[in-house]
Amino acid sequence: MKGEGKMVLKSKMKWVGLVGLVLSAISLFVHILLARFTEEGVSEFHSSITIFPRRAIGESLNFSKTSAMYRRLWGPVRPLESLHPDANPRGYCSDPNSDTNGFIFVRIQGGFHEIRNSICDVVVVSRFLNATLVIPELQSTTSSKGISSQFKSFAYLYNEDQFMAALSKDIKVVKTLPKNLKGQRKKKNIPSFKVPYSASPYYYKHRVLPVLKKHSVVELVVSDGGCLQAILPPDLEEYQRLRCRVAFHALRFRQEVQELATKILHRLRAPGQPFVAFDPGMTRDALAYHGCAELFQDVHTELIQHKRQWMIKRGIIKGNLFVNSAKQRLKGSCPLMPEEIGIILRAYGYLWDTIIYVSGGEIFGGQRTLIPLRAMFENVVDRTSLSILWELSRIYGREASLFESNPRSPPTVEEEMKVEAWKTAGPRPRPLPPPPARPKSYNIEGWWGWVAESDNEPDSTVMELRTNAHKLLWEAIDYVICVEADVFIPGFDRDGKGHPNFASLVMGHRLYQSAASKTYRPDRKEVVRLLEEISDHLYHANHTWLMSVRKHLRKRLVDGLLEASTISKSMSFISHPVPECSCLRRDYAGKSINASTSTPSSQSQVIAALGIVHFCPAWMENDLTLQTKDKDNEEALDEDDSTSSGLFFRKSNGDHEELSTKEETQLEDQDEVEGGDR
Repeated sequence: MKGEGKMVLKSKMKWVGLVGLVLSAISLFVHILLARFTEEGVSEFHSSITIFPRRAIGESLNFSKTSAMYRRLWGPVRPLESLHPDANPRGYCSDPNSDTNGFIFVRIQGGFHEIRNSICDVVVVSRFLNATLVIPELQSTTSSKGISSQFKSFAYLYNEDQFMAALSKDIKVVKTLPKNLKGQRKKKNIPSFKVPYSASPYYYKHRVLPVLKKHSVVELVVSDGGCLQAILPPDLEEYQRLRCRVAFHALRFRQEVQELATKILHRLRAPGQPFVAFDPGMTRDALAYHGCAELFQDVHTELIQHKRQWMIKRGIIKGNLFVNSAKQRLKGSCPLMPEEIGIILRAYGYLWDTIIYVSGGEIFGGQRTLIPLRAMFENVVDRTSLSILWELSRIYGREASLFESNPRSPPTVEEEMKVEAWKTAGPRPRPLPPPPARPKSYNIEGWWGWVAESDNEPDSTVMELRTNAHKLLWEAIDYVICVEADVFIPGFDRDGKGHPNFASLVMGHRLYQSAASKTYRPDRKEVVRLLEEISDHLYHANHTWLMSVRKHLRKRLVDGLLEASTISKSMSFISHPVPECSCLRRDYAGKSINASTSTPSSQSQVIAALGIVHFCPAWMENDLTLQTKDKDNEEALDEDDSTSSGLFFRKSNGDHEELSTKEETQLEDQDEVEGGDR
């Protein structure tokens, strides 16, 4: 009996084990299926569920598009609604000659905004000299930088075919030099010019053109983000419109980059609500150039000072090494910190669940600088939170592994003999061998090792050069999203050389493409003054202060634009392509003229200040008239609407910031009185 009992027990255990194995196999199979069929939807799930709240933004606030609050936060800027893009030639413009004066080969150095500025300039120079332009070589994306071999420099970032097709009626563009000239270039037998920043047409006509005619080819090296002066004489105005055709029509990003940017943009708009794009502009170069090292009060201060000293040695900066950063900040010469941007946006009325897209990659100072902004706004996102790793990796192409790709060469016989002699030397004490050479590769920041040991910046490793090339693609994605954003606000608009930066180009593109879209240009000096007023109670502002912030931001929608026409435009035309590349709607012009018979309207004053006198061509009028009727109907509904908005940082039980209805109505009414014309 005992034997039979043991047999039964063993058989039961076998069955239990078998059932366990079957269940494990089924579980594994199900997990594989889930992983396979949900991989493509991971990013959509991530963006629609874990990033944004389930409740649609403003759902419980009756946040309709016809409300006064919606118009104030997201609506168009009324004085600019009559402006529309028009970069077509306005006079006779001959096609490029098949018989040109020669070839212009260009090597462009710098970052994203410098490359974009430079390409626009070299196209204009080629037209001016009647030369054939060879597709420019971008030094940041050459094969020596460790990028994928399937791309050739320019094609790493931009669409070559689109570039050539869009400019076919303006200049002659070829992909490479002819074989005979290509051989001369390899032997460095072709004349080369290192073009100064913002060179004049006189420079090209009297220095470059004679050499071009003599040798049939010249090489231009452009390193400072622009090789032609931004403001051209009136008789060369058509060349300004050519710049617009290059920047806003010919320069399209590579298909894979454009597709990913569009996909991220769709994920941003998935909740069905508008979003704000914010570019901090906080780069190490910019902070060093403008003397803003003490904004951080940690190791980053030392890094900025190290960079500033390097700039002074090379003549980039002519000031002192030590600058009072507090005074620079009060003068408006330093970037607005993310916390400061968050405060003024909240003061203006943007709710805690507004979507904030942060562009520009990693901010100098790290993610900790974004902590206050994330505390004010729940939905602070960037491209990494709206995409997954394999999507970003796909746009890089197939890149060779840099690890163990360059094995160390074996030691020479002489070195081996020295080591052997040391081992077989007499009894100790004997001199210790020299320490091994310190590796030249640092972490990607490249900070902690070399700041204390050298006054020079370290040489970039291949991995760092590759990362710099990747940054161009990241900025291309950010550029597309910032241009298409419902609202854009920059933290800073200057780069590490004092020139207009990435944010300036975005604002210029938005001004050309949709002038009436909300683009805040805060006066940093005034914002700092306002923040200093409540420095002791930063998160508990009073009614008067809130109204001051609102008035300032609303005013800067137009005043900041007029200011840019004298400051930014003088350094970068495509950062302010008005009035050369804009036209005026005839019906709006008629309304302004009729209204001005009694009192000049705000719109007519703005148009006059911008200097826009060209009317849109007749073929544009029909579509624009239909759009105007729809907008007028919406504005008629807005006039009687005084929907309350959630303000500042006090949350109610329903997780919404609120002032009393009476106070909020007063704020809305005052906004309508002061900003009704705008």
